[in-house]
Amino acid sequence: MLLRCLAILLTIMLLSGGRAARAQEAAPASDPAAEVAKAIETYVTNFNAKNAKELAELWSIDAVYTDRTSGDQFVGRAAIEAEFQKVFARDNVPELTVQIESLDFISPNVAQAIGTATATAPEAEPIQSGFSVVFVKRDGRWVIDRLNENEIAVADPRHEALQQLEFMIGEWTSEQDDVTVELSCRWTENETYISSTFKVTSDGQVLSSGLQIIGWDPTTKQIRSWLFDSSGTFVSGSWASRDDKWIVQSVATLSDGGRGSFTNVFRPQPDGSYTWEKMNQVLDGQLLPNEPETIVRPK
Repeated sequence: MLLRCLAILLTIMLLSGGRAARAQEAAPASDPAAEVAKAIETYVTNFNAKNAKELAELWSIDAVYTDRTSGDQFVGRAAIEAEFQKVFARDNVPELTVQIESLDFISPNVAQAIGTATATAPEAEPIQSGFSVVFVKRDGRWVIDRLNENEIAVADPRHEALQQLEFMIGEWTSEQDDVTVELSCRWTENETYISSTFKVTSDGQVLSSGLQIIGWDPTTKQIRSWLFDSSGTFVSGSWASRDDKWIVQSVATLSDGGRGSFTNVFRPQPDGSYTWEKMNQVLDGQLLPNEPETIVRPK
């Protein structure tokens, strides 16, 4: 009888062990990286929903948030919730997106994520900031323990646009028949404009001289130029890149009040020089002949 009971007990133990083993095999293994990624996704969702209470629940009880602009620290879930309530009460609250660049596990229950956050508000340029966030696992879920943000330097569109005209920077000369043109093109402070001075001479006599400023117009989203001649003429131009050349549509106002328009074409060359051609010249409604293409060479 005893042997029979032991056999039954052994059978039950074996069956129970088998069922436990099968259940363990069937249960999916936890993926900490996926869990942290889900926590970040939930954070973004609650921020964009302007839900300060749910957002605060994603932080640990004694979490610390450091404001990137003021440097102020908010300690504890209640303080963080109150700060987000202030943020969401403002007009034009931005939409948040994040890009995770790295995720490292310092220990099984501590992870650090580094990435970029982009805040986009209506009728405003997007603002980017870098962030470093420390997650801790508490009561089976990942919550934020520390969050630090830092400004990301955004490239100035004026500088980026004008970099395309880098080929013009330097000292230049052009000779056509008995006329010599000398140019000096330089960057202004912070490379936000190109300043160009010119002088036209013939037989040692100065025929004209002047100044041209080239810059980025944020209203039209294009490069524009303004030229002032010693004769009193001033010219405004709109620049556009076409294949291997730059086309400048210009409108001139002469010193006597006359009006004119013309097209300049600049073509950078492999040897470091560039060509310049003036065409489609109209003065007070009269079409003038095109000027021959000239080569502008470094001095």
